[in-house]
Amino acid sequence: MSSKRLKAKDFDRKFDENKEEIIEYLDLDTARRPGLEPKRVNVDFPEWMVAKLDKEAKRLNISRQAVIKAWIGQRLDAQNSKVLS
Repeated sequence: MSSKRLKAKDFDRKFDENKEEIIEYLDLDTARRPGLEPKRVNVDFPEWMVAKLDKEAKRLNISRQAVIKAWIGQRLDAQNSKVLS
């Protein structure tokens, strides 16, 4: 926990000026990234799909969950790019 206190307007000014480190003013134990907090969802996949996911995860040396998140993220980014075009 940070022991230094700073008013919000002073923190904003230091951030905007980008002349000194502001990390010392942050409490990283309680920091949050809005919109990026994990939310648990349950999805049922057929066995053949799980087998293919596991094969790909092994090939990439990452977890099944990482494969699913990466693929869904790529698809959503691609879809978002189409909408913005």
